[in-house]
Amino acid sequence: MTTAVTVRSMLGISPSVYQDACEVMGPENAAVAVSCMLERAAFINAPGGYLRDLTRRTQLGEFSLGPMVMSALRANGAGHLKVG
Repeated sequence: MTTAVTVRSMLGISPSVYQDACEVMGPENAAVAVSCMLERAAFINAPGGYLRDLTRRTQLGEFSLGPMVMSALRANGAGHLKVG
């Protein structure tokens, strides 16, 4: 979560937008969301607006972190790992 604050700053997300996300999503989930956003930073035009939208969608029950994490795993090839 400490690293997410640094990443938040690198992405240009304001402290207030990140704080709102922490309050709505919980600090751990907000940190994971920002980490996933870092992975897709080249494709996100306005990271602050994107996180603000995710926060709003979370409040409405329209956003779940699971698909975002799975998408990040697939994009990095982790979906093809064999266990055992």
